[in-house]
Amino acid sequence: MTSAISIAREVASGATSAEAQLEKSLEAIAARNDELNVFLYLDEEGARAQARAVDEKVRAGEPVGPLAGVPIALKDNLCQRGVPTTCSSRILEGWRPPYSATVVERVLAAGAVAVGKTNLDEFAMGSSTETSAFGPTRNPLDPSRVPGGSSGGSAAAVAAQMTTISLGSDTGGSIRQPAALCGLVGMKPTYGLVSRYGLIAFSSSLDQIGPFAANVADAALLLEVIAGHDPKDSTSLPEPSPSLLAHVNDGVAGKRVGVVRELIEGADDEVVAAVNAAVAVLRDAGAEIVELSIPETRLGLSAYYLLAPAEASSNLARFDGVRYGLRVDAEDVTAMNEATRTLGFGAEVKRRIMLGTYALSAGYYDAYYGQALKVRTQMIHAFREAYQKVDFLIGATTPSVAFKFGEKSDNPMAMYLSDVFTIPTNLAGEAAVSVPFGHGASGLPIGVQLLGPGRSEAMLFAGARVLEVAEGR
Repeated sequence: MTSAISIAREVASGATSAEAQLEKSLEAIAARNDELNVFLYLDEEGARAQARAVDEKVRAGEPVGPLAGVPIALKDNLCQRGVPTTCSSRILEGWRPPYSATVVERVLAAGAVAVGKTNLDEFAMGSSTETSAFGPTRNPLDPSRVPGGSSGGSAAAVAAQMTTISLGSDTGGSIRQPAALCGLVGMKPTYGLVSRYGLIAFSSSLDQIGPFAANVADAALLLEVIAGHDPKDSTSLPEPSPSLLAHVNDGVAGKRVGVVRELIEGADDEVVAAVNAAVAVLRDAGAEIVELSIPETRLGLSAYYLLAPAEASSNLARFDGVRYGLRVDAEDVTAMNEATRTLGFGAEVKRRIMLGTYALSAGYYDAYYGQALKVRTQMIHAFREAYQKVDFLIGATTPSVAFKFGEKSDNPMAMYLSDVFTIPTNLAGEAAVSVPFGHGASGLPIGVQLLGPGRSEAMLFAGARVLEVAEGR
């Protein structure tokens, strides 16, 4: 696949055009979208207008942005003005936002061409994109298997070469896990580095938007474009976007890398072997390897599935059939609200709303939600201590390669365990990247995860690039 950086350079020089790149993207979508169910909405008219505007600037000799003419896919929980946005839920059928998410405005300002909205687990609640109200997305590398979730559509768009880059959101691993299963680079940024304005909230203290790309440099560039302070988001860090692309080739010489045994525990043998091989590559590249234990990470799954549903039960209360989206008429407001939510929400969303409401209810708040908050604080302290000993950590992204459809959908706990290695970073609010490294016996890609303290994205991308070079990519 041609890189985003190369496309932008060629568009800016006039060697190719944004319109030509868009047509390639649309042809790839037409060839496989019926099979894979990647795009819920294709904005051909809007994308062509964006591409023409980029080409007109080039012809006029005006400056174009760092993503000039690069096709990009947007997860369908990111608002784009006038474009249907559903969160893969029937309760938002037909809703067209009157505003755009800050990240959408930033990629368009950088010259990218937004092709359409991609499928996801309903309201980003899932690890396989099987909970979408509009059908599952299939893994382009093996359509009998899942692409991961919840950002499965965004990952599949890049893996199928429908778009060069895409945006997803990561609440408990929803960028890194599908990146691993689809053989991509996926970054979950430091909490607050990227504005959440215009992201339809699942769990506000955990959600973060980040990039998917086929290579490290493209992911770094895309994150550089979307990062930086936004006064519309009260949790946005009051800092400009960091320099990332310039540091991709910094290497890891002199860095201390912690191998965390709990971030490999329970993974398939082929995944453990890939992590060990990645550790050897980093050692050969000049890093010092340190064996570490962070036992608090074992509590991450339990804490997450109290905190995230609790916040979801509050955030999703706004979908009531009154102001926007689906409305099922009934004899009074209470009955209408109940009928709308019963029909509009899927089983997994209902499960998490009920779990979160229970955890927040009188008599159970301290026993469940309060305890989960204490575990989260312990997790933050544990990571802080680890980063006093090492510069960054390494572990598995997922316990296995992509699994087959239906393999875990009837067992919620088995599905939740897909995120056991990614959830701790969200609870700590820090950064992590998944990079493809090796393949399993099935030939499917394995993802290795690098984790760092807040604002360590440049260092993590440099580490990921070392692994990428070792893979010959």
